[in-house]
Amino acid sequence: MQSQSDRHEYPAHWEADVVLRDGGTARIRPITVDDAERLVSFYEQVSDESKYYRFFAPYPRLSAKDVHRFTHHDFVDRVGLAATVGGEFIATVRYDRIGADGMPASAPADEAEVAFLVQDAHQGRGVASALLEHIAAVARERGIRRFAAEVLPANTKMIKVFTDAGYTQKRSFEDGVVRLEFDLEPTDRSLAVQYAREQRAEGRSVQRLLVPGSVAVIGAGRTPGGVGRGVLDNIRGGGYRGPLYAVNRAFPEDFKELAGVPAFRSVRDIDGHVDLAVVAVPAEEVPEVVTECGEHGVQGLVVVSAGYAESGPEGLERQRELVRHARAYGMRIIGPNAFGVINTSDRVRLNASLAPEMPRPGRIGLFAQSGAIGIALLSRLHRRGGGVTGVTGVSTFVSSGNRADVSGNDVLQYWYDDPDTDVALMYLESIGNPRKFTRLARRTAAVKPLVVVQGARHGGAAPQGHAVRATRLPHETVSALLRQAGVIRVDTITELVDAGLLLARQPLPKGPRVAILGNSESLGLLTYDACLAEGLRPLAPLDLTTEASPEDFRKALSRALADDTCDAVVVTAIPALGVPSAAGDAVLAEALRSAAEEAPGKPVLVVHVELGGLAEALSAAASTGPGAGVVGTGAAEAGAGAAADAGTGVGAEAGEVARPGADGVPPAPTRAALGGTNARGLGDSAGSGVRGLSGSAGSGACGLGDSAGRGLSGLGESAGSAGGGLSGSAGSGARGSGESAGSGGGGLSGSAGSVGRGLSGSAESVARGVSGSAEAGPGDAVRSEVASVPRLIPAYPAAERAVRALAEAVKYAQWRREAAEPGRVPEYDDIDERGAAALIDGLLTRGQGLTLGSEETCELLGKYGIHVRRALAAPTPDDAVEAARAVGYPVALKATAPHLRHRADLGGVRLDLADEEQLRRAYAELTELFGTPEELRPVVQAMAPRGVDTVVRAVIDPAAGAVLSFGLAGAASQLLGDMAHRLIPVTDREAGTLVRSIRTAPLLFGWRGSTPADTPALEELLLRVSRLVHDHPEVVAVTLEPVVVAPRGLTVLGATVRLAPPPARDDLGPRTLPAY
Repeated sequence: MQSQSDRHEYPAHWEADVVLRDGGTARIRPITVDDAERLVSFYEQVSDESKYYRFFAPYPRLSAKDVHRFTHHDFVDRVGLAATVGGEFIATVRYDRIGADGMPASAPADEAEVAFLVQDAHQGRGVASALLEHIAAVARERGIRRFAAEVLPANTKMIKVFTDAGYTQKRSFEDGVVRLEFDLEPTDRSLAVQYAREQRAEGRSVQRLLVPGSVAVIGAGRTPGGVGRGVLDNIRGGGYRGPLYAVNRAFPEDFKELAGVPAFRSVRDIDGHVDLAVVAVPAEEVPEVVTECGEHGVQGLVVVSAGYAESGPEGLERQRELVRHARAYGMRIIGPNAFGVINTSDRVRLNASLAPEMPRPGRIGLFAQSGAIGIALLSRLHRRGGGVTGVTGVSTFVSSGNRADVSGNDVLQYWYDDPDTDVALMYLESIGNPRKFTRLARRTAAVKPLVVVQGARHGGAAPQGHAVRATRLPHETVSALLRQAGVIRVDTITELVDAGLLLARQPLPKGPRVAILGNSESLGLLTYDACLAEGLRPLAPLDLTTEASPEDFRKALSRALADDTCDAVVVTAIPALGVPSAAGDAVLAEALRSAAEEAPGKPVLVVHVELGGLAEALSAAASTGPGAGVVGTGAAEAGAGAAADAGTGVGAEAGEVARPGADGVPPAPTRAALGGTNARGLGDSAGSGVRGLSGSAGSGACGLGDSAGRGLSGLGESAGSAGGGLSGSAGSGARGSGESAGSGGGGLSGSAGSVGRGLSGSAESVARGVSGSAEAGPGDAVRSEVASVPRLIPAYPAAERAVRALAEAVKYAQWRREAAEPGRVPEYDDIDERGAAALIDGLLTRGQGLTLGSEETCELLGKYGIHVRRALAAPTPDDAVEAARAVGYPVALKATAPHLRHRADLGGVRLDLADEEQLRRAYAELTELFGTPEELRPVVQAMAPRGVDTVVRAVIDPAAGAVLSFGLAGAASQLLGDMAHRLIPVTDREAGTLVRSIRTAPLLFGWRGSTPADTPALEELLLRVSRLVHDHPEVVAVTLEPVVVAPRGLTVLGATVRLAPPPARDDLGPRTLPAY
C-alpha cells in the first residue's frame, strides 16, 4: 500500500480489532497514502475545540502539506495509526522520533513525540486508550523506549488518557503547556490497568448481546416451524421486555405485522434503534444482512445460520470473512451455527434461542459450545430443582456454536461482575487461548465458583470451526493448571450439575470434616467410604435407624451443625415404613430445611437413592421457606458496584468489583442467559443453510438421541420432559417455510452507537475507580442477603455423587483461602540477572535454538545459584580413572546414551565405586552389556549423599505460558503421570504446595520411618528455576534430573537447558481480539 520510497513495507501485523469501553469494536491499522480522503473527511467532523487542543491554535482545515505529512510514514521514525468503524476514521494517533534536542531524528534515538485526535462523537469510548496501547507496542518494536507529549492544561481528557495508562511518568509545566514524558516498558500497574479495561470492555460487549434494548429477527418466516420464526416465537413467548421486530425481504411490501410483531422487509426500514439482530438466513445471504445491520447501527449479532467452518475449508473462509465484516462495523458475533442466548432477568426476559421454553430464573450461569449439551444442562437443572423458580434456575445461558468471535473468555468477563450469577458452569470443547482463560478463570474463581467440563479432551483435535492455539502440554497438565487457577474441573456433565447445585445454594465448607447421619446404616457406611476415597475426613456415621421420625432427623442435624468438629453434613434417607411417601417426604424435607436454616454457615447434602420424592420435596421446601422467591436484591446489586482493587492505585478505568472471601457464605448473587450449537435438524424457513429443530421438539421434551451432539458421556439420567430440547432424530433436516429470508442492500449510514438502551443503572456503575484498600461493602451486602436467598438442600441419588460434589467444594474453599494469601516471589542476593542475560545473548548469536553443552549449562544455572555436580567424560577406562581422581572417590559411572539416560532400572549406572579396581570392573561390565564407549558415552561423577531422587522441569508453552513441573524421578512416576505443575512465576507458598501435591510426596516426609528429606532446600531450588525462566523467557526449557534431596541439602546431578527466541506474549501486548 506504500510507495517504493518508503523505508519499510506495510506492517500488516499491526492491524488489530479491539473492544472499546462501551463494548463496541473498532479496527486499528496503520495510516497509508491511500487514506488521504478518509483523513480529510474525518478532520471535517472534528469540532473546532478538539482541533484547537490538537494544534494549540485554530486549525479549521488540513492543508495539502498536512495531508501528505499525516499519510506518508516510513513505519519506523514516523508512524500513524487510525481507529476505524465501518471503514471510516474515528480517531488517529501518530509518533515522530525525536532527538535530545526535540528535533526529528532517526535510530538510535529512543524517544518520540506522540499526539492524538479523536472524533467528538466517539470521545469517551476509550478509543484513545486503546490507540495508546497499540502505538506504544509499535514504538517498542521500533526501538523507542519513551514517549513525550505536550497537552494544553484545559485538555483534561487527554491528560487523563496518559496519566491513567499506568506507565512510569514525569510531568512538567512550561510556557502554558503540560509536558508529559513516560517510559513505554510495561509495568505491573500498566498491566493492571490494561486487564481492568479489558474486563470492562469485553464484559460490556457481551452485555450488549444479553441485555439488548431492542431485537430484530432476520429470517423470520410467515409459516410457523422454521428457525427464524421459531426464534421469534420463543422471544415473544419468553416475555421479552423491549421492542421486537420481524425482518424478511420475502415479506410483501404491504406486510406490516407477523404474529403481533412489527414486520419489515429490511432492517433499514425500522424507524427505531436495533441493539441485537438474530440472523437466520442462508449463509450466502448473511454478508448482505451484516452490511445492512452495520449501517443501521446494530450493536451485535447472534448468527444461527450454518454452512461455515463446520462444513469444510470453503465454509471456514466464509466464517473468517463474516467476523471481519461484522467487526468492521463495530459488532460482535455469537456463532455462527449458534443455538442462541437467553437472559431470564425480569428486566430483560430474552429467549433468543431455539429452546422452545424459557428456563426458570435462577443464579447459575451456563456456557456451552454445544447446543445439545446446553439444552441437556438446562433440563437437568430444571428437574433437579423441581421446576421451582430461583432454586436451580439459570441467570444467563450462551451457546457459542463455532465460537468464531465471542468465546468463553468473553462470557467469563461478563459473569465476573454480573450481580445475577452466583455460579458459572461451562461445557467447553476447546480453549482457544489457554493463557488468557487461566488468567480470567483465576480472577472469576476468586469471587464465584467456576465449574468446567471439557469434551473432546482425548480426541487430540478441536471441533471443526474452533480456532485454538497449539500446545505441547498434555491434557493432564492443562487440567492441573486450571485447578491451580481455581477452576473446579469435572469429567462429566452429571458432575457439572452436581457441583453446580451444591455451590449455588449452600455455603462453602470451612474444612474437610464431614458428619454423616441417616436412617440407613448401609447407606451411611457407603457415604463414609466415599468420603475417605475423596480425601475428606468423615466422622463415624450416626445411625438413626429406620424408625427415625422427621423430628429425629431435625434434632440430629441440628446437633451435627452445632458441632465444632464438623464442617459439612451428609444426610442419608430412605422412605419411612408405613408413611405415605408424599406426606412423609414433605415433612422430612421441612424438618431438614428448618434445621439447616438455624446454622447457615455449613453445607448440608442429602443422599436419597432415588426412593420416594424427597428431592422434589426439598425443592418445594426451599420455595416456601424464609426469603423464598427472592432471587436478586438491591443490596446485592449495590455491592457489585463498589470498587476494591487493593493496592493497585490505578485510575477509574482500572476498577474491579470487591467480592466476599471464602468464609462460609455463598458467593455473591447474579443474572441469566441461554444459547447453544450443533442442534442439528432445526427446521429452517431460510433453506438448507440453517440447521433446525425437528417438529417433535415443540412439545418441550428434552429426549437427547445418540446423534444429538458430542460430549454426552456422563448424562447418567434420561433427559426427562421439561425444558425444551432436541429430538432423538437430531440429524435430520426439517422442511423450510417456503419463503426465502434475507435482506436488501443499502441502508442508513451510522456508527455502532452506544450501549443498548434499557440497561439498569447498576450495570453502568461496575468497576468505577479503585481505592487504596479493599472495601467491605460488597461482602457485607452479600452477607446481609444470605438468609433471604432460598436455601435448597441438594439431593443426590448416590452417595458417591454427593461426596464428590462436596469434595470439590472443599478443595475450592481451600483454594479461595490460599488465593487470598498467595505468598511472594522471593529475592535472592546471589542471583546475577544481568550476567545471565549477557550470557544468553552471546549464546543466541550461535543460532535461534540450541541445547547448551554441559559447561554452558552449569555456567548459566550457576548465575541463579543452581549448582550442578560436575560429570567428566570417560571415553576410555584410563579416562575414567583420571576423572575419578579429579572428583574424588567414591564415584558413580553412568552411561549417558539417550536410551539409557535417567534409566537406572536398565543397569546403565554403577554407584559407590570406592577405588580404581571397582571402577575398571564396572567400566568393563557396562561395555560388555550395552556396547562400545562411543555408543554409551560414559561419564564419571562424584557420589552425592543418599536421598530421594526427584526431577524438576520448566518449559515455555506457546499457548499456556511458562510452566514449572515437579515429581519423583524414575520410570514408575513417569508411568503413573505423578507430576505436579504450576504457572511461572511461582511464589514461596506455591512451591511448598507443589512439593506436597504429588501422590508420592510421603517419600519426602519420612514415609515408614525414613529420614525426612530437606524439602525447604527443594522448594528453594524450584523458586530459583522459576525465577530463571521468568526473568529470561529465552530459556524455553530446563530439566534438572536427577535432583537428589538428602536429609540435609540436595544435589543436582544432571541438567539440560534449551535456549530459543521466546514465543510472543499476547498478554504483555496491547488489547486485541483474536485475529481472523
